Amino acid sequence: MTAMEALSRLLQPRSVAVIGASGDPAKTAGRPVSYLQKHGFAGTIYPVNPKLDRIGELPCYRDVASLPAVPDVGIVLLGAERAHIAVKELAQRGAAAAIVLASGYTETGEEGARRQQQLLEAAGSMRILGPNTIGLVNLTDHIVLSASGALEMDHFHAGAIGVVSQSGGILGALLSRAAARGIGLSKLVSTSNEADLELADFVDALVDDPATRVIALYIEAIRQPEKFRAAALKAARAGKPIVAFKIGRSEAGAKAAVSHTGALAGADRMYDALFQQTGVIRAQTFGDLLDIPAALATGRVLRGKRVAILTSTGGAGTLVSDSLGVSGFETPAPDEPTAAALRALQTGDHAALDRNPIDVTLAGLQPDLLRGAIKALLASPSYDALAVIIGSSGVGRPELMAGAIEDCLPLSDKPVLAYVSPHAPEAAALLTQRGVPAFVAAESCTAALAGMLQASRWRAPAGAPEGAARVQLHDLPAGSLDEAQAKRLFARFGVPCAREAIVRSGEEAERAARELGGRVVLKILSSEITHKSDVGGVAVNVSPEEIAARLVAMAAGVERATGLRPERFLVQEMVDGGCELILGMHRDALGTAILLGMGGVTAELFKDTTIRLLPAQGGLGRDEALAMARDLKTWPLLDGFRGRPKADVDALADAIVAFSRMAAQLGDRLVEAEINPLFVLPRGAGVRAADGVVVLRE
Repeated sequence: MTAMEALSRLLQPRSVAVIGASGDPAKTAGRPVSYLQKHGFAGTIYPVNPKLDRIGELPCYRDVASLPAVPDVGIVLLGAERAHIAVKELAQRGAAAAIVLASGYTETGEEGARRQQQLLEAAGSMRILGPNTIGLVNLTDHIVLSASGALEMDHFHAGAIGVVSQSGGILGALLSRAAARGIGLSKLVSTSNEADLELADFVDALVDDPATRVIALYIEAIRQPEKFRAAALKAARAGKPIVAFKIGRSEAGAKAAVSHTGALAGADRMYDALFQQTGVIRAQTFGDLLDIPAALATGRVLRGKRVAILTSTGGAGTLVSDSLGVSGFETPAPDEPTAAALRALQTGDHAALDRNPIDVTLAGLQPDLLRGAIKALLASPSYDALAVIIGSSGVGRPELMAGAIEDCLPLSDKPVLAYVSPHAPEAAALLTQRGVPAFVAAESCTAALAGMLQASRWRAPAGAPEGAARVQLHDLPAGSLDEAQAKRLFARFGVPCAREAIVRSGEEAERAARELGGRVVLKILSSEITHKSDVGGVAVNVSPEEIAARLVAMAAGVERATGLRPERFLVQEMVDGGCELILGMHRDALGTAILLGMGGVTAELFKDTTIRLLPAQGGLGRDEALAMARDLKTWPLLDGFRGRPKADVDALADAIVAFSRMAAQLGDRLVEAEINPLFVLPRGAGVRAADGVVVLRE
């Protein structure tokens, strides 16, 4: 049985064995059989319990070996001490998968980890969901493989959003919240400990599921980044957006060892980069994890930032307008033809039709007036989306409001959403079920539209071009390279570096300064002292006449600060007239990232950075490198801010690509690498690496 076939049988089983089933539906062990029957499972149910002959109308079997046929799936309700026995019996019979609900595995420590390994060995080639999971719910086909109390409800609204959660409790919360809001879900999966099947497996399966249009993920940690990346890109190519809520944003993340990059990257920034490069929309709040998919599930496309707000209550319209404006959306006034069409709908002077929000007094809630206004705004070339405010009068007759808006939906593919101003959950749910995602917070409207805009604008990043020559690296030493060695390595890959000379005495320093053309930078050269500025190991704008004395004083000062007396120094040309950036490499569990940011000694203070993860093979492409530069808040400084000369951004992009090629070729051998500062000179003058850090493994 292929992996795909096993997953298909798990999601859509024709027969289910319930190992350890209880005859009391009030007990946890009694729920799976009860839920399968209650929610309309059309297949065969095999309860397994040696102490019972029947559960209701169903015959009960002594053990898995006694079953009259091979079940597609087994739900294992036994404790952690015995679950592996049932898993082994299911595997021996040829079941596709086992769902292990018990806790007491890796989440509890070393003994639990041993039990989890025992579970895997018992399963052999059979797939396992869990352990420590609440199971799986296929609302499309009325299949409930769970014992969660969240499934006590009589009816769930099936829809187009598939949910995968690494937390079982959160899955139940999403299911109940979606049901209350009229948001339709297709499949829900709790992966929990992920002993075998994990997040990416189900993303991959949901991409192939015709009932699923959007995928929502609750993520604690991505254990197999490359597998996740492949599944997420598959979803993006299929036009099925993924919305992810990643918990743990406040974690300290990676600590810097010898470079600034580790402190500037951090684990959460790495997730940002992974999501950005795979088209995953990151939910900023838990509420967004339903709000954004609810909007995306309509299949409508947001092509721009201009939003019409149609309201009959001024205050609520202003709330939405303000929230949209803070997030960069525009609410322009109607163009004249649209304003004329709106005026033709209503007589009197109580309508404000020349501004946005468009405040139409819906006297007596006239459906024709509402339809006419919606049609005019959807037809207007001035707007990319429409937000309809539902006030108290609309809530009084929600069917009328929902029907009027629904009638207009076929006229355009522009997004239409509703903001329900009073507390009226039933009205909001009705609108959502009619294809008009309804929200009870102005900020939720904004988050939904922002997610739709991100989905419509995302394009897969192009990788580095094929065929770049590999650089010979057999002569590199292990450990921390000194600055001169680091920059020679950068230069091998094509990163231009500042001219410099290695010296050991004041006389050599004076001669080097004159050869470099006058005023220079003097630095200690040491593989042991990386942050030279912190210990007085850097002097800038030094003349040839004073450099010998400065060298002696610097050596004494550094020895007082560190206990190490430097014996070698760098004399480097002065590079000025450019922007100082930092270009670094950072590695953690998610992969290898390239970081670009404002550089110099203030890099960690301002933290104006952007990150890209390297692809599985090769470095970054040039378009991606240029996009990194434009991501920076300080991009205007590179682009001629207030009369400054434009920086050589093309040369910067070349340097980023070259640096990423170095990181890709060195692979795991490269522990850390950083250029800080990288001077970006005026257009045509190129870039210069003025300092560098490299740490290599054996």
